Amino acid sequence: MSLSRTLRLAVRFSLREMRGGLAGFFVFIACIALGVGAIGGVNSVARAIGDAVETQGQSLLAGDLRFSLTQRRVSDDERAFLSSLGDVSESAAMRSMARLPDGSDQTLVEVKAVDGLYPLYGALETVPQLSHDDLFAAQNGVFGAAAPDLLFERLGIKPGDRIMLGTQEIELRAVLASEPDAVSDGFGFAPRLLISLPALEASGLVQPGSLIRNIYKVRLAGRADEAALEAARERAGTAFPDAGWSIRSRSNAAPSLSSNVERFSQFLTLVGLTALVVGGVGVANAVRAYLDSKRSVIATFKSLGASGGFVFTVYLVQILLISGIGIAAGLVLAALMPFAASAMLSTVLPVPANGGFYPSALAIATLFGLMITLIFALMPLGRARDVPATALFREMGIEGRGWPRPVYVVLSVAIAGGLAGLAVWFSDDRRMAAIFVGATVLAFVILRAVALAVEWLARRSPRVSSTPLRLALGNIHRPGALTPSVVLSLGLGLTLLATLALIDGNLRRQITGNLPEVAPNFFFVDIQSNSVDDFTALIGKEAPDGKLMKVPMLRGRITALNGVNVRDLNIPPEGGWVLRGDRGITYAADVPENATLTEGEWWPADYKGEPLVSFSAEEAAELGLKIGDTITVNVLGRSISAKIASFRRVEWETLAINFVMVFSPNTFAGAPHAWLATLTDANAAPADESRILNAVTRSFPTVTTVRVKDALDVVNGLLGQLATAIRAAAAVALIASVLVLSGALAAGNRARIHDAVVLKTLGATRRTLIAAFSLEYMLIGLATAVFALLAGGIAAWFVVSQVMNLPSSFLPEVALSTVVLALVLTVGFGLIGTWRVLGHKAAPVLRNL
Repeated sequence: MSLSRTLRLAVRFSLREMRGGLAGFFVFIACIALGVGAIGGVNSVARAIGDAVETQGQSLLAGDLRFSLTQRRVSDDERAFLSSLGDVSESAAMRSMARLPDGSDQTLVEVKAVDGLYPLYGALETVPQLSHDDLFAAQNGVFGAAAPDLLFERLGIKPGDRIMLGTQEIELRAVLASEPDAVSDGFGFAPRLLISLPALEASGLVQPGSLIRNIYKVRLAGRADEAALEAARERAGTAFPDAGWSIRSRSNAAPSLSSNVERFSQFLTLVGLTALVVGGVGVANAVRAYLDSKRSVIATFKSLGASGGFVFTVYLVQILLISGIGIAAGLVLAALMPFAASAMLSTVLPVPANGGFYPSALAIATLFGLMITLIFALMPLGRARDVPATALFREMGIEGRGWPRPVYVVLSVAIAGGLAGLAVWFSDDRRMAAIFVGATVLAFVILRAVALAVEWLARRSPRVSSTPLRLALGNIHRPGALTPSVVLSLGLGLTLLATLALIDGNLRRQITGNLPEVAPNFFFVDIQSNSVDDFTALIGKEAPDGKLMKVPMLRGRITALNGVNVRDLNIPPEGGWVLRGDRGITYAADVPENATLTEGEWWPADYKGEPLVSFSAEEAAELGLKIGDTITVNVLGRSISAKIASFRRVEWETLAINFVMVFSPNTFAGAPHAWLATLTDANAAPADESRILNAVTRSFPTVTTVRVKDALDVVNGLLGQLATAIRAAAAVALIASVLVLSGALAAGNRARIHDAVVLKTLGATRRTLIAAFSLEYMLIGLATAVFALLAGGIAAWFVVSQVMNLPSSFLPEVALSTVVLALVLTVGFGLIGTWRVLGHKAAPVLRNL
């Protein structure tokens, strides 16, 4: 018989057998649909957001090009160049303190000063909606401003009230509802205060060395396609190579948002893949149970002369058709997800994702779903192919010991390898994806070993007098036991949840407990050089027991390493943050007291030679730097090259004053700069902190004061939101685990009915059988929970201590919740199935034995 005819005949038999419905395949279809829907939906949503960022780039940037400078404005020549490109809108951003006129209260604000052309694209929305002059212009010597509701709430004021900014009185004339370029400005720790550039000049906040970012948005004249944008960027780099400005175009309007969406979508895709892999266990269980129910049909096929290959083809076609139903259901969910997300995320993301249909994302999900089906279905199908008809008529099922033919094993392994390769290939961060895939494979191997160990311990356990316990131990290691399926299905989901819970718990403990104990109470920014002594005297008076540390601070951008422009270097992701944007830098004659030299030597106190720099050891290693290398930093429009003289171990987690780069004092001789200071007073009560904050704000209105506790509260809130989102995503894997668990228990019901009837015939009571089955599920669930805690604890320790460089500790509450969840799921689902099993009458079952 030809191959095509054999295939047609197999398809015909498959369709005939499926007329009886899809009973027993609910878990199969649900697992495939869940995984495919998660993968396709997450990638579709990410692409919808990416498209929104790309299509709305002009509005999000409020310009075609954005030039950013720190601590200086453009020169006349630079301004003339920008004006030659098109319309230019200037703005300035800095942090400062807004206080009530009577000095009774104050708060940190993110000041943004704009000119009359703002915004070049998009719309500024306020309540009430006012024109630029009505909103910002000076009226009777008082400038106007807009602020979000948060600022009004913090200061207990309303529109029309006035505040002090620096030395200038400001009237809050409207509530800020929306600013088009908020997302391109990046995340802020404080509420926005939107004012005019003249108001900022009048406030006295702009001083030599002030930490201020000047931004110039350009609306290109004439043609403004991507080629014109790139040409303008190249002209800017060629005409002003030492300008030190950061240039961004509308095609990259919100790099932080795009990067975060990509990272989060990658994580969710891997979680979805984990759910799909966990669901693969359900696929294997469903296929084995289905083939077991078809043993008489398979035996009949073989008795009538059908080959093993024909039997394999018949049921492979059926499995693929059923998988197609699950994949189709998952694709429907995935296709709808961008439209649902556009409504749900509208209040969270500043970019409206308008939905859309993304065939490539759905194609990837389809491919993953099909590959998972084949990986987990080929092995049981291969076993069924080679079981002789006599054995099928004689035995209870087709599940046997040993392996199927090598070709099926090789095919399964090859498809699994292809799936892993595709998962890494389609990922943005292939290193992390490879680690994730490797960890999943390792977890599967370990979970299988755990299942074997549990069975071995049950088999080797001493004989006990308790009948229910003896029956439970026997059920754990008997042929066809539920142990491998339950451990595999529940283990991955619980491990993932335990890992995330431990990481989240350690971060929260660090932020709310450990960090406040070692972190300073306050950071003081923009202390002018001529005010340092007076500021020090004030702190000595207000906090006599406190420790004040102060250092000079400038801002600079690393532009080259060893003479090579950083744009031309292949920098690993973990070290790339040092080269993105401006970095705080300082100079010092002596080694900072909170740092330790790890390599090299410090310069003499009276050093006058070539510029030297001490670099953070960890970041230097990530960038591949060594002693004697040179770095070039652009500071205030000047490019300065310095030789690396030493490396330092920096304890970032203390939140003390730390810098990636500390230069020799002669490097910045004569450069205008401000000072940064911290105050640490472990005995200061909240009332003392309020008094200090009020005193500094009244005496030094241009100094920005950041209370560390407030910043930690903001971070803790963000971590809480992120943890909730991540746990909700990880719950997809747990749902898949629960589905597989219920499917495994359902697949074992046939054998359970047989066992229950025989035991009841021999005198066992319903109470004894319930106790036995409960103990069995409890022991398996407990073993799975112990593994999840061990594996999750190790994974969390690695992330917290090795990646984040923070202290890691084991959290008993996470351990308890993991154990309880495992026991509730295993015992609960087990007893639900057992109750139905125990309701069967003995006679019908005994007649069919």
